Amino acid sequence: MAKENLNFEVKLENAKKSLQTLMDPKITIEDSVKAYEKGMKELNEAQKILEDAQIKITNIKGS
Repeated sequence: MAKENLNFEVKLENAKKSLQTLMDPKITIEDSVKAYEKGMKELNEAQKILEDAQIKITNIKGS
C-alpha cells in the first residue's frame, strides 16, 4: 500500500505541474493540449488508485 500511496502522491504532483504549465500565458495551443492531456491522464490514474484503496478498505470492513 505504501507504494500505491507514493504513486498517488506523484500523480497528483504531476497533475499540479501540468496545471502550472497551463497557467503560463506564453504557452502555445499545442503545448496547452499536451499539458491538458498529461494532467488528465495523471488525475485519472490517481483516481483509479484511490478507488482501489476504497474497495480494499470496504472489503476489510466487511470481513
